[in-house]
Amino acid sequence: LSGSNPELGQELRGALHLVDLAGSERLDRSGAVGDRLKETQNINRSLSSLVDVFAAKAEARSHVPFRNSKLTHLMEPCLSGQGKTLMAVNVGPEANNSHETLCSLRFASQVSQCTTGGKPRRSAKAII
Repeated sequence: LSGSNPELGQELRGALHLVDLAGSERLDRSGAVGDRLKETQNINRSLSSLVDVFAAKAEARSHVPFRNSKLTHLMEPCLSGQGKTLMAVNVGPEANNSHETLCSLRFASQVSQCTTGGKPRRSAKAII
């Protein structure tokens, strides 16, 4: 993304990352096999790594394990105060999904307890 202000002679550049975290997959309910099973296991591992990152940030640990998964490594700039982060949690009202809903709400509660850092960096350059 980029924008310019000719009156001030400045140009700003940034990036927008949209990440669909899919959701925790219950292997017993999904009935996944083969490639779908591997994908489900990878989703669960990535979400587990993301939980570890949020826990480390919430507890202000000196080491935050961003390199434990591709997802957390990719999201490191967003979660380290260099950007703004927004998380939306989608839950279903059906009784048979109550366990997943509760897990999602607990995850959202844990995420809301951590800070991603200070004010995002802004860099402006002069328009020539």
